[in-house]
Amino acid sequence: MKPSLQLKIGQHLTMTPQLQQAIRLLQLSTLDLQQEIQETVESNPMLDIEDSNNEIETDKTDAEKNNPDAQQANDNNSAQTDSSEDFKESSDEDWSQQIPEELPVDSNWDDVYQSLPPSAPPPSGDLPDFETHTSSSDSIQDHLHWQLNLTPMSDIDRVIAITLIDSVDDNGYLKGSPENIAEHLNQSLQEDNPAGDIQIELDEVEAVLRRLQHFDPIGVCARDLSECLSLQLDQLDKSTPLLSKAKEIVTQFLPQLGSRDFNYIMRRTRLKETDLQQAIELIQSLNPRPGDTLSSNTSEYVIPDVSVKKINGHWSVALNNDAMPRVNINSTYAAMVKRADNSNDNTYLRNQLQEARWFLKSLQSRNETLLKVATRIVEIQQGFLDHGEEAMKPLVLHDIAEAVEMHESTISRVTTQKFMHTPRGIFELKYFFSSHVDTQSGGGCSSTAIRAIIKKLISAEKPIKPLSDSKIANILAEQGIKVARRTIAKYRESLSIPPSNERKRLV
Repeated sequence: MKPSLQLKIGQHLTMTPQLQQAIRLLQLSTLDLQQEIQETVESNPMLDIEDSNNEIETDKTDAEKNNPDAQQANDNNSAQTDSSEDFKESSDEDWSQQIPEELPVDSNWDDVYQSLPPSAPPPSGDLPDFETHTSSSDSIQDHLHWQLNLTPMSDIDRVIAITLIDSVDDNGYLKGSPENIAEHLNQSLQEDNPAGDIQIELDEVEAVLRRLQHFDPIGVCARDLSECLSLQLDQLDKSTPLLSKAKEIVTQFLPQLGSRDFNYIMRRTRLKETDLQQAIELIQSLNPRPGDTLSSNTSEYVIPDVSVKKINGHWSVALNNDAMPRVNINSTYAAMVKRADNSNDNTYLRNQLQEARWFLKSLQSRNETLLKVATRIVEIQQGFLDHGEEAMKPLVLHDIAEAVEMHESTISRVTTQKFMHTPRGIFELKYFFSSHVDTQSGGGCSSTAIRAIIKKLISAEKPIKPLSDSKIANILAEQGIKVARRTIAKYRESLSIPPSNERKRLV
């Protein structure tokens, strides 16, 4: 077979670096984009973050025009500043004459160049905002150790208490049994002191455990839920109504209480329905997880990318310009670029200027795409903004992709980790997309709307006779929405709503 040269004409998509950068910026969240902008500005001298000092200077000039005394005081300050600047320039000239053109290899930067003076402490009036600093909260173990240090104990009891506290989980429950803890302590003592005759008995561990169970929060170091609730009931006033019956229920009939078998509890405790309801309310006022009071969960804040407002009867969408810094090209460095110069410095500046322009173009493209997609979503979901979740329309990525003439993958990137601020709250753009359920009239209903209807029906049901999944399916069928019972159960579980037998309660 003879080798030959052939020419073929074809088309293929090439992912240029500029296109890759635009796609990457498109899928970044607001916080990630802020970090990306900061890193790009630090690495590219052609980019500058717009400072708000210009606005401050403008406001100051307007105030000086209205107040002549302030203008005179400002002139005096300017005169003093000019004199200090003259002194500074003279000293800088003397200092700059001492800088050599070339430095030895073993020289140090601070030996030749003047270092910046230490920053002056802030004025007494400008104190830091302590509320903005997140304080580290102590864990349940730290809180118990702090109380243990204030409690007089023998050395052996303190060792037992430390071991018990280390066995407490985040909810405040004791993970290991006293028997296992006693065995573990004896093994440790035997390894540390083989010739010793110290032996820890189970009664000693239980005695120390009872002392720890009186620590704050109430109910801590309990071995199970029944003991945790009993410890909290023991701390209540003895004159509390139905206190003894509440203790009897949590110690003997807690499984029946969880399964809502109220008839069995009334038959065994000989309580009337009203008294049982009062005892259950007393039990429900207790904390089943005492360790949650010391949890170190921090609040996470969401910065919306777009905001929606109703202006003159129409919903208007606008970008949140305060969510990200404003980036501009540095005119000083851009003016240094010379067209006919091919030196290394000029080539570097030209490349950096080109990259800066592509970065700004990618940011502008991201904002335009985000605004276009958000506007189309608001046009389709106006019923949700006016009437709530029950008016949500079915929507998929393909619908928005056809409306804005983009690919579905682009719409997926735009709607991921992007948030919209509406009068009904802050929602992720993905929230407005839901599956389609057919109706008897030939139309469609959104799964989000069905969840809202299920939640509304359950909130209005009779507590003594809650609605089953089949009954809810029949009610929706009467409204023209065809939903199977298994689908109702799936939607109910997604809303964290228990089944009907667990929702049953006394009137």
